[in-house]
Amino acid sequence: MAEHTGREAVAAVWRIESARIVGALARYTGDFSLAEDLAQEALAEALVTWPRDGVPDNPAGWLLTVGRRRAIDTFRRRSALDDRYTALAHNLGEGGAVSGSEPAEPAAGDVLWDPDQIDDDILALMFISCHPTLSRDARVALTLRVVGGLTSDEIARACLVPTATVQARITRAKKTLAAAKVRFEVPSAQERAVRLTSVLNVVYLIFTEGSSASSGAELIRSELAGEAQRLARVLARLVPNEPEAQGLLALLELTAARFPARTGPDGHPVLLAQQDRRRWDRAAIARGRAALDRASRVGRGLGAYGLQAAIAECHAVAPSVEETAWDRIVLLYEALGHLAPSPVVDLNRAVAISMAQGPAAALPIVDELSSAPALSSSHLLPTIRGELLTQLGRITEARTELTRAITLCANARERAVLSAKLAALTGSSSNGT
Repeated sequence: MAEHTGREAVAAVWRIESARIVGALARYTGDFSLAEDLAQEALAEALVTWPRDGVPDNPAGWLLTVGRRRAIDTFRRRSALDDRYTALAHNLGEGGAVSGSEPAEPAAGDVLWDPDQIDDDILALMFISCHPTLSRDARVALTLRVVGGLTSDEIARACLVPTATVQARITRAKKTLAAAKVRFEVPSAQERAVRLTSVLNVVYLIFTEGSSASSGAELIRSELAGEAQRLARVLARLVPNEPEAQGLLALLELTAARFPARTGPDGHPVLLAQQDRRRWDRAAIARGRAALDRASRVGRGLGAYGLQAAIAECHAVAPSVEETAWDRIVLLYEALGHLAPSPVVDLNRAVAISMAQGPAAALPIVDELSSAPALSSSHLLPTIRGELLTQLGRITEARTELTRAITLCANARERAVLSAKLAALTGSSSNGT
């Protein structure tokens, strides 16, 4: 029982405090890659020590102290006279005498956290793990590891790749950052404005995969989406005057609010028109609308995430699909298309136009998108085109589109919905309707 409790405590503390611990160690050592390794060493030691000896009174402080002592050992091995070793030993109050034995709990006078540095440490971690020199996959893996506190196994399950692949991505990412000599620091205001785009995009990508899984057996990966929401909340708190950080948080909260009604008891998808809106999370809607209001107040007009959040708000406050402000949604998509042009934005605008003006007005837009390379392998275009053709009574063409959509769709739950639609069309055709 004690062993089980100890391991649970390690997992809980690590999930909550890992970013602070890695950030503090990176600040002390000046080496991001080393800091992450030291934190992992401290975690491994806790998994052995806590189940055996009990959970320390200050669990996070214990982990940080172990990590700092391992840092001293590392620098001592590199050079007995290394200035960094001397400074670190002095900070620990050990006068240069470092024991290789099991670390004791931090003394009452130890300074474990610098309140003025904590926020900057985490912010620096986010900017480093989402550094533009890294590939998209590497940014996602590194962010989930060092900021989210997820293990390699957890990241692998979230991203539907082997654990070895995740470990390789993280290792390559660290080597890339080291080769690029990326410093552990919060970028200047000018550079931060550029780098923030990368940070926001990674959090958005994580949430998107969680909210609408691109493959696999489930429509929603709640744990992955929840981790993205947590990261967005941290980021919005760290940079409260950045409108797009607030806009992204608003978008994630408002979108996640619909999760409880998006699937039935068996996990089968429930389309928007059939969702029981009483099951929507009203607290999440309130949080999302508050974040959207902050984005409007601190910025000079909504950015791309803010505009998407405003669209999500239109759905969140509407009593039904029929009573949704579709004309406003069309205008918001038009604004989004000017600010962040994308075939996906145009496709969503077409859906809104079909709801506001009818399928005949939307079909030409969808037809124009047929040649867009970004949509060539996506099931979304044939799905929407099939729906519009169905509404226009062009059943044979609709069946062709839905058949193609089923072929392209990698998510089992979505594929089942498309198959049901195709079967209904086939039945209607055989009945002469």
